[in-house]
Amino acid sequence: MDETPHGGTEPGTDPAPPKGTVTQRAIERIKAMIREGRLEPGQRLPTERDLAADLGISRSSMREAIRALTVLGVLEARHGSGIYVTRLEAGDLLETFGVVADLSRGRQLVELLELRRVLESAATATAAARITPDRLAEVERHLTAMDATDDPERILAHDLAFHREIVAAAGNETMTAILDGLSSRTFRARVWRGYQEEGAFERTRREHAAIHRALVARDPEAARVAAAAHVGEVEQWLRNRLDP
Repeated sequence: MDETPHGGTEPGTDPAPPKGTVTQRAIERIKAMIREGRLEPGQRLPTERDLAADLGISRSSMREAIRALTVLGVLEARHGSGIYVTRLEAGDLLETFGVVADLSRGRQLVELLELRRVLESAATATAAARITPDRLAEVERHLTAMDATDDPERILAHDLAFHREIVAAAGNETMTAILDGLSSRTFRARVWRGYQEEGAFERTRREHAAIHRALVARDPEAARVAAAAHVGEVEQWLRNRLDP
């Protein structure tokens, strides 16, 4: 049933659905238009007025739906131009995923590390079979840079780049976007700060070297094991801190 101009209902009719329900219906209808190809990536949306009329809902509910889809990375507002469908690439749609990692605490941090261990070990195994010589050279460059300094900030920067190069070599953009969120600089810095206070630099270097050797050997199983062990060490350290 449509909303009335004043938010009420006609005499003798059922009450209007809660506004959240109407807005959700608008969100689902816009998503369906994209899914069915009526709206393509990069295409401008019809005006808010036309969309609201077409879907039979109020402009305020349509405005809320557009705002929600913009936050999710499905739509983007271009100043003075209108609302457009984004490229709908994994990085756009999963951009907010990193916020979860940045704000997590305690048990949730452990769960995120557990998820990273599963995904990164799979990505590293795939990378061992697919990595190009140029990308392997970049991985080695970051490994060498990490070994050449004791500056925690520089080590953190090269550690992040080291893993990003490897994950990108797997060639799965969705997995790359998820792991980017799980491995944001803020998230890594929070974990590393405590982890490295216990003198784990040398162990971390050995673990990185084992991953690199597996990539050079193009050995997917060795790469999987080395990556799982590397993330697993940090995961176990965090579990021990929560449950001494």
